[in-house]
Amino acid sequence: MDMYRPVIAITMGDAAGVGPEIIMKSLARAALYDGCRPLVIGDAGRLRAAGRIAGVELQVRAVATPAEARFEHGTVDCIDLGLIPADLPFGALSALAGDAAYRYIAKAVELARAEQVDAICTAPLNKEALHAGGHLYPGHTEMLAALTGTPEVSMMLVAPKLRVIHVTTHIGLLDAIERIEPGLVERTIARGHDTLVRAGMAQPRIGVCAINPHAGENGLFGRGEEAAKITPAIEACRARGWNVEGPLPADTLFFRAGRGDFDLVVAMYHDQGHGPIKVLGIEAGVNITVGLPVIRTSVDHGTAFDIAGRGTVDERSMLEALRQALELAARRV
Repeated sequence: MDMYRPVIAITMGDAAGVGPEIIMKSLARAALYDGCRPLVIGDAGRLRAAGRIAGVELQVRAVATPAEARFEHGTVDCIDLGLIPADLPFGALSALAGDAAYRYIAKAVELARAEQVDAICTAPLNKEALHAGGHLYPGHTEMLAALTGTPEVSMMLVAPKLRVIHVTTHIGLLDAIERIEPGLVERTIARGHDTLVRAGMAQPRIGVCAINPHAGENGLFGRGEEAAKITPAIEACRARGWNVEGPLPADTLFFRAGRGDFDLVVAMYHDQGHGPIKVLGIEAGVNITVGLPVIRTSVDHGTAFDIAGRGTVDERSMLEALRQALELAARRV
């Protein structure tokens, strides 16, 4: 029996950024089609322009539904929303492009809920353009949660040899420490655990970061946050039979995870988790939204307005995001 090839909806992101170029560069690789059926949601004209800029020999075929797509290498299938004028400049902030980026995501969610696509892979959007376009979300993650009616999701970053899930993300450090509590920590661990189990890992090894240096050093640092906010969640997860260790000093935990001792690190706040991932190389990092009813992966870089429209952008993060979407989606079937 042939392996099922999941349909992955690739949203074009901000049309003024590097999204169209990284999509065309990625879909130029024939091997990609062996494992999945990529379907771009965006603007066919913009993709053609990006293909010319990037120097890839691909046709772009506008389709109205996934059923019309052929999924053959050499022709990019695009659900064309026709929102981008031909003269929209690359590298410049545009409210029109920000609004379009939102509409691509909304269309992808609609198709995912109708089970016409198996996963969503997002090219980068620009938050300022998104807001200028009338959509006041901090980013993709919060937008996807709202569109799917999901009350709580987590951000997982994946790089070679390291996976990190975050208890808090886009809030200030003082607010993050205030927000961390055992229920939130336990739900975050559970979302990470369940995602890895679905991906075929029977008993993931999970290490949980402390908040304070040296995990508080028995009350020497901090105000007892580890004992009050983190330890009860770890005990609850261990009671479920899960392999969860912590709270551990973040510096040594990330070293041990990089060495292979853990399958997943639970970070308490944004920079605690993002820093180590970025050190490993932004071109290979992937952002996964965990807890949604649909799998969503993303490149772990921004719209890069400074190089958009030049054809020089590195597409490796998009290829890795597509690979992660394929790995997670294939096991849903």
